[in-house]
Amino acid sequence: MQGLILQLTRAGFLLLLWLFVWAVLRTLRSDIYAGSGVRVPPRYTRAGKVLPSLGKAKVPRYLVVTQGALAGTRITLGSQPVMIGRADDSTLVLTDDYASTRHARLSQRGADWYVEDLGSTNGTYLDRAKVTTAVRVPLGTPVRVGKTVIELRP
Repeated sequence: MQGLILQLTRAGFLLLLWLFVWAVLRTLRSDIYAGSGVRVPPRYTRAGKVLPSLGKAKVPRYLVVTQGALAGTRITLGSQPVMIGRADDSTLVLTDDYASTRHARLSQRGADWYVEDLGSTNGTYLDRAKVTTAVRVPLGTPVRVGKTVIELRP
């Protein structure tokens, strides 16, 4: 009788182990293959019509830290990518425990700037949406890296 109970206990633990491994793999798969789903809605007037672009479009000239330990810091944008992380050679060096050594990169493509996560532990967020691929950053849209929030400004 004790042998039967021991075998049933072993089988139960083995089943629990396989269920745990399946749940972990399912979670990893959904995190890896999830799209960023970031959509920037068009600007509307009170009548409900889309606003036309008037004249020159505003071009981002500065990267401004709006929240976090470095709030108020302003970096002038050039043609070089902006590296963000805890590494000493980053353009924006963060002293945030929730930021990775090489957390994210802002790079220019034409007139637009794109943010991409560099495999960080806690992720990079563009206005509450997790960044999984390179995503265009509109002016004034918050980008969260750990506890630090940055924005592109004209």
